[in-house]
Amino acid sequence: MPATQRTSHRPPILARQHAIASGHYLATEAGMQMFRRGGNAIDAGVAAGLCIDVLLPDLCNFGGVAPCMVYHAATRDLVTISGLGPWGRAASLEHFVEHEGGEIPVGVKRSVVPGAPDAWLTALARYGRLTFAEVAAPAIELCARGFTVYPSLAHNLGKERDQLALWPSAAAVFLIDGHPPAAGSLLRQPDLAGALQRLVAAEQRASGRGRTSAIEAARDEFYCGEIGKQIAEFIQREGGFVSQEDLADFHSEIETPISANYHGIDVHVCGAWCQGPVLAQTLNILAGSNLRDLEHNGADYIHLCAEALNLAFADRETFFGDPNFVDVPLERLLSREYATQLRTSIGHVTAFPAASGASAAVPHADTSYVCAVDDEGNAFSATPSDGVGSTPIVPGLGLICSGRGSQLWLIAGHPSAVAPGKRPRLTPNPAMAFKDGRLLMPFGTPGADMQPQSMLQTFLNIVDQRMDVHLAKGHRVRQRSCRSVSHRHIEHEVRSQHDHSR
Repeated sequence: MPATQRTSHRPPILARQHAIASGHYLATEAGMQMFRRGGNAIDAGVAAGLCIDVLLPDLCNFGGVAPCMVYHAATRDLVTISGLGPWGRAASLEHFVEHEGGEIPVGVKRSVVPGAPDAWLTALARYGRLTFAEVAAPAIELCARGFTVYPSLAHNLGKERDQLALWPSAAAVFLIDGHPPAAGSLLRQPDLAGALQRLVAAEQRASGRGRTSAIEAARDEFYCGEIGKQIAEFIQREGGFVSQEDLADFHSEIETPISANYHGIDVHVCGAWCQGPVLAQTLNILAGSNLRDLEHNGADYIHLCAEALNLAFADRETFFGDPNFVDVPLERLLSREYATQLRTSIGHVTAFPAASGASAAVPHADTSYVCAVDDEGNAFSATPSDGVGSTPIVPGLGLICSGRGSQLWLIAGHPSAVAPGKRPRLTPNPAMAFKDGRLLMPFGTPGADMQPQSMLQTFLNIVDQRMDVHLAKGHRVRQRSCRSVSHRHIEHEVRSQHDHSR
């Protein structure tokens, strides 16, 4: 049954040529600058993503993760770029069990190889038009000249104050006399500006080899050059596991997305190295239900959505892990037969019992989102993450070495157990939807385990209920912000605006 429609006094943002949405208005403006320079959606998305790493240091970092999905209309390439690095070769489950009390402690011992720089630069080199110098210029300016601290950043850095104070390199950037910067003050990150400028210099030295090779030279400066050496030396000195060899050998996995079809809409998600297939599997379960006949957000509607999500999350916990190490049975998990089997297990009156040890605690603030489309039909979708509260700043570089290792398990035999060279099972998971072979929208959200839940409700509200995004966001049940950009012929609709309340 259709939802009761409300009229918003704030109209959706519409554009005829290009559009971009991100977690901060200055990042969105950086993307718009790229469009004005003649760049495409990938240029704009990467520029905004780099700015997100500067503007939301409590949630994201250039040395963190940045899973991306790219659609390049001219070649019809639709790919995921994992933007996720592995554990160092020296890491082991046994070390944490025997020497860390069965925990993965906060700090460099949870650091994995940074994936974000490779993701941004790989997307740009393969599918963009502009140089790294051009797309990085707004982020470098924000680092060097600073930006105004906004309330949620001040609040989150305040929550991390005690942890940041333990790390002199982080305290030097994000604490002033032991206190976080106040809302309205100016935050500068000169060391990060310097690191980005070093990548620009590497690109310029290789400019005679062509745009793509020059961007790859910038990437190699990070992973194989002096920056990589600085990162490895710091991590090793502090007792972590990432080495120069680990950095030099890293490249993001570039893959064809996992897909599901919901009433004629093809939804593409990232692979089982993250929780992306949870959304695809949930949509498969719901596609064979009577969801459209139920009262929107009524008890039966929410019950069906929640139970489908429960079943998909259960399979995430049972099967998902780095496919380079684990045989994840995605063909079976995403089959129509299996979806029917799961659908028939959902009761109409009772719900599945809560998982043992389930917590209702509010999740730690982390992660952002950026997406862009252009009038050629190109699209970019990325979910950058890793704030400064989990692992220290590398001295002199202004960036962290991703603390995403916290998302692996210390249970032998678990598909996401710690192992040398293994990637964590990531929560960030960007997506895209297509209809009749044409781009409908890229979409995604911050929110840890809430991501598939928010993405599902917003997708259903847009596709089933024909809502614009103001309504789609308002008709979710206890969920967080979800952003997307819709592409209809040559008219593009920004499916969200900046929302600090994650």
